[in-house]
Amino acid sequence: MAVEVKHYTTEQLPEIRQIILDIHAEVRHGDFKLNNEFNSVERFDERLTRYSSRPGFTAAVGWEGDEPVGFAFGITLGPDSTWWRSMSTPLPDGYTTEDGKRTVALNEIVVRKPWRGRGVAWQIHEEWLAHRTEQRVTLLVNPAAGNGSVQAVYEAWGYRTVGQQQPFSDSPVYASMTRELA
Repeated sequence: MAVEVKHYTTEQLPEIRQIILDIHAEVRHGDFKLNNEFNSVERFDERLTRYSSRPGFTAAVGWEGDEPVGFAFGITLGPDSTWWRSMSTPLPDGYTTEDGKRTVALNEIVVRKPWRGRGVAWQIHEEWLAHRTEQRVTLLVNPAAGNGSVQAVYEAWGYRTVGQQQPFSDSPVYASMTRELA
């Protein structure tokens, strides 16, 4: 099932901010019952504000007609990025060196329940990446999510686990994954 994917920049975020927040609440709280402080709408909105203030922020929202079905957003990792600082797994020399062109971080990808299992997340993901110019993409995934099935999806999409990190004191310990881009 194909949906229409529209792209947004920081300047256009006000047009979709509430849509992103509503989808976050519906999926994280309603579907997955992640009703803790870290996943609260307020904390998510703070992270969205912080991410969207960084260079290279873009978002993609999938639409079926007038209905938003999911979103993805992320940022370019610049030389001052803190992305890799919370790694608990040592990485090879130079792996974490960022220059603002090497790596894009996929901060979030969320799809509403009626559109899951239809390839919509893959479509939003790939169309978001099609507008990126970096050499690789990285993301964090809770290895316990879906009893490991979420991480398995990313592996099927070509990501590989490079280690673990806990970027916030109250966040889960995530698997850090990367994928090379063409």
